[in-house]
Amino acid sequence: MPAANEQPIGVFDSGIGGLTVVRALMERLPHENVIYFGDTARVPFGVKSVETIKRYTAQITEFLLSQNVKMLVIACNTIAAVARQVVKTMSPVPVLDVIEAGALTAVHHSRTKRIGVIGTMTTISSDAYGHAIHLLDPAVHIVSQACPLFVPLVEEGWWDHAVTRLTAQEYLGSVLAEDIDTLVLGCTHYPLLKPLLKDLAGGKIQLVDSAEAMAEITANLLREQGLMNSGCGSSEYRYYVTDFPLRFHHLGERFLGRAISDVQLIQL
Repeated sequence: MPAANEQPIGVFDSGIGGLTVVRALMERLPHENVIYFGDTARVPFGVKSVETIKRYTAQITEFLLSQNVKMLVIACNTIAAVARQVVKTMSPVPVLDVIEAGALTAVHHSRTKRIGVIGTMTTISSDAYGHAIHLLDPAVHIVSQACPLFVPLVEEGWWDHAVTRLTAQEYLGSVLAEDIDTLVLGCTHYPLLKPLLKDLAGGKIQLVDSAEAMAEITANLLREQGLMNSGCGSSEYRYYVTDFPLRFHHLGERFLGRAISDVQLIQL
């Protein structure tokens, strides 16, 4: 078994969106090894019951812990919203999640205490971001908006398509009317729409990229716990999926902006 600091970071999502977190980790922590797990056979999690999501989450956590990871990163907003405690209870290693990271960064950036949150229907309905933000600062005014069409548009590759721009204008209209100064991109697909969303939001609104926020918080925790990989060799990235490895490979390269050498199909 490698030394603790050389062990990989385990990142998981219900599908492919969490690769934006992996991309941010690659850029922020280029010496770290990463294992990514996407439960592509059972995506989307958002339409499943809470008990089912918790059961799937426990299976994923057990698999990643068997790979001797030094940290677990929940890159799925749905899992973070309803099953974060399952992971923390099972895990002997640190656990981070995108909602906590996004909330912390949003509160830090906001000067007017008026924060917008966009996400999937399940994430917005759970009010997980609202709860996390109010734990940090109860005085913040939060405006939330579900944007269910963004995920299929991103996976179609329509990141700056006219249809996507019109859809974003429709979704963001009521949020921007609330005079927010910070907008949380509360889904791991949304960072791929950041140039378009930044253009629509204008220069006065700070966009909180949950993937970038997660990478920064991960770096801080690794440093604090002495787990940073200081090796100068090439990093290893492994990808595991439960179905559709060819589709994951094709879409994954677009999400990462680089080649994926190997995708392994497993059954839980």
